[in-house]
Amino acid sequence: MKLVSYIRDGHDQLAFLVNDFLYDCDLVHPELPNSMNMFLNFWEETFPIAEKVNAAIKDGRIDSTKGISLNDVQLLAPIPFPTSCRDSYNFRQHVEAVSKSRGVPMLAEFDQFPIFYFTNHHCIQGPGEIQCMPDHFEQLDFELEAAIVICKQGRNIVAEEADHYIGGLMIMNDMSARRLQMEEMLLNLGPSKGKDFSTVIGPCLVTLDELENFEVAAKENHVGKNWNLSMKCFVNGMQVSEGNLSDMNFTFAEIIERCSYGATIFPGDIIGSGAVSTGCFLELNGTGKLNDVNYTEQWLQEGDVIEMEIDGLGKLKNTIIKEESHLSILAKKK
Repeated sequence: MKLVSYIRDGHDQLAFLVNDFLYDCDLVHPELPNSMNMFLNFWEETFPIAEKVNAAIKDGRIDSTKGISLNDVQLLAPIPFPTSCRDSYNFRQHVEAVSKSRGVPMLAEFDQFPIFYFTNHHCIQGPGEIQCMPDHFEQLDFELEAAIVICKQGRNIVAEEADHYIGGLMIMNDMSARRLQMEEMLLNLGPSKGKDFSTVIGPCLVTLDELENFEVAAKENHVGKNWNLSMKCFVNGMQVSEGNLSDMNFTFAEIIERCSYGATIFPGDIIGSGAVSTGCFLELNGTGKLNDVNYTEQWLQEGDVIEMEIDGLGKLKNTIIKEESHLSILAKKK
């Protein structure tokens, strides 16, 4: 299934996405909720019903006039009000390239356990405009990622069972203000202000049954589902990134195991994969300067259009907008 959230009558509305038309869940079946929040919290009861309804829509057994064109609505993030958002650091090629460009060795700990940080779940947004303050434009960056959403509450979940807690996959763009990020991380804390202004997910949540044909084996000595999904990013129509989700060092199941150790995870929690290889300007600029001393750095600017594509998950499109403010926290440094 592909599920989206959009604005209807001033509130978030959950809908099936089929052939670029939306079918409101509660209108096509009375036992389905009208919000993603409710759907996730009652996953085991609602998912089997939703599967049958989705099949009926695809087969033409549900009146197509109940559908709304995707072009006629304002999409929200598929999970508009997540309970938390974690992001991991999980693609070896990306980490190696960034480390090399900074002249630091690859950490052995990278292969020992998956790492993640908490970001601002109140800044989650979907397709559309990304509002940026003046300081954000000091080395403004994208990060091409995938993300999962948790669909069942759990604690101390072992990796061998963790896939049952994944509601589906989405594209994720972990927006980054690199100058803010680098300055605060000199103090061995963060990232915080470098990341907390926008994290984009969307355009839809794709459930795992829809991705069965993309499944591949986990890497040696790892457990959990893995997917052969091509990942691309375009800025102003020019391709800048290409990778594959199957290159993740740890599976999402293994990341869930670590996240849930001594902590309860909840329906609506989002977990990102981390940037794929070539998946941000930080890496691309670092590699470019290593190969050519005359390389010109590239960062996102006002008006730039970012389009991310992942096989099976759709296309996520955003435009960078400058917020009407001259406030600078960089200028306020003591």
